[in-house]
Amino acid sequence: MSRAELVLVAHGTRSQAGVETVAALADAVADRVGPVRTAFVDVLGPSPAEVLRDIDGPAVLVPAFLASGYHVHTDVPRGVIDSGHPRVSVTRALGPHPSLARVLEQRLRESGWRPGDSVVLAAAGSSDPRARHDVRRAAAMLSARVQREVPVAYIATGTPTVPDVVRQLRSAGERRVFVASYLLAPGLFHTRLAQSGADGVTAPLGTHRAVVDIVASRYLLAAPRVDQFENSI
Repeated sequence: MSRAELVLVAHGTRSQAGVETVAALADAVADRVGPVRTAFVDVLGPSPAEVLRDIDGPAVLVPAFLASGYHVHTDVPRGVIDSGHPRVSVTRALGPHPSLARVLEQRLRESGWRPGDSVVLAAAGSSDPRARHDVRRAAAMLSARVQREVPVAYIATGTPTVPDVVRQLRSAGERRVFVASYLLAPGLFHTRLAQSGADGVTAPLGTHRAVVDIVASRYLLAAPRVDQFENSI
């Protein structure tokens, strides 16, 4: 039986640092499980369909998204269908996940956050209620770790915005407010957080070992099953 190929599917960005982060993540996962291909659902190519057309054997697509919104539920399955590939399994998105909450807490401490300081979870945003639900779950996981309520704010799509929530917390008497960036890679969205008015902003989750572990585990769980059925999407 041929090895199922792993295709890491990311959003796509015009930021060179963001592209390099996705490539570095793929390389780190490859060190664990073997060769990894990358595809993008927007901005860049190749698309998932283009990558799948170049694969003869079974494939596992791992969506490199922190919440399951339109791209995960619509763009990725559409790419599988458009490819015509008969043996593809699509895993769950990377988040929410307890390991990511631990990374967010670590990033907060690295940014200067101290217990007692206020925290805002900043996500890109989505019109898909399933994605917003996932982000709220991620905020609840982080809240349990920092022992404070963690409100959700959005960078691009949806309200409240990150600057609005930071201002609200200041008005409520919070002296120090930190933003936990719930983004995978640097780019325009992460850059905007520097203008949010917070005392500190965490680095994106990037290629942290926990992220690599989640991608690898998603693949390893799906790979043995992909030959047993037609497309699992």
